[in-house]
Amino acid sequence: MQSPEAATHTEVVVTGQRGRAPGARRAGRRRKDGVFPYLLIAPAGIMELLIHIIPMLLGIYVAYLALTQLTIANWLKAPFVGIKNFITALDPSGPIGEQFYAALLRTSWYTVVSVALIWGIGIFAAVMLANKFRGNGFFRTLFLVPYALPGFVTTIVWQFMFNQRDGVINRFLVDDLGILDDRPFWLLGANSMIVVIVITVWQFWPFAFLMLLAALQSIPHETYEAAALDGASLWKQFTQITLPMIKHANVVLLLMLSLWVFNQFDIPYLLFGAAQPDESMLVSPLIYQQSFSAWNFGVGSALSFVLLIVLLIASAFYVRLVMPKGRTLDD
Repeated sequence: MQSPEAATHTEVVVTGQRGRAPGARRAGRRRKDGVFPYLLIAPAGIMELLIHIIPMLLGIYVAYLALTQLTIANWLKAPFVGIKNFITALDPSGPIGEQFYAALLRTSWYTVVSVALIWGIGIFAAVMLANKFRGNGFFRTLFLVPYALPGFVTTIVWQFMFNQRDGVINRFLVDDLGILDDRPFWLLGANSMIVVIVITVWQFWPFAFLMLLAALQSIPHETYEAAALDGASLWKQFTQITLPMIKHANVVLLLMLSLWVFNQFDIPYLLFGAAQPDESMLVSPLIYQQSFSAWNFGVGSALSFVLLIVLLIASAFYVRLVMPKGRTLDD
């Protein structure tokens, strides 16, 4: 039989344990809650590290090595040459530097023209399909077909249509419409850049259409009704209501399109292979040529690093230009 003092002591101990148990459980829950989010993002973080961060750092390291076909077998022991590769790549009087500056200028205006056409077609289609009408769903699905198709399939089909002098494109422009008197060779000379722009616009405008259509659907319809009652024309509604209210979507969209188009490699490579015409030589194919055709990986990595810096500066300047100081995309 337990004494009253022992029974009281046991009750105090049990009560104390019960009193501490909720706090201990909360502390354990906090520890689990603190670790669980990191476990969820760990796979993505590891893949980002393996696919992007480590290759980028290795590319920067290679830019300081004399890595050629003679040293590629044991590239970790390739001679360190400092900034020599950068000097070779950026020397305007040298053959590589001359090519790089010409390709940089050509890529810049190619990006401006392509992004302008992509955005123009995308906003036009989005505005037309923002209102509900019979067949709206059919056209929305149809407009997404170029974006749903694999890029290499689209490029090869366009190459087939442009490649033949008596092909579909020339028959349409010369025989059907009568716009041209002669049948040009589209994949040679200055015409090759036209082909690259056409295919680029064809592949990317459905993405712009999809993004802009989603942004337009967030605008209250009552806003347009009030503007119409005030006598605002359709152009006034577009410039005074539509564009300001989808500004943030446009900022992100134009930045993404500019980066994608500026770094374009697939389309020119699939069209022309390793032998790119000088009139359509872009920066990314030039880097590929220096790295895998000329076997000068050090210079190719130096050009890639310079391109990275140029795009980072241009992106920062763009965001700073379109977003006033102290404002964010959420404002």
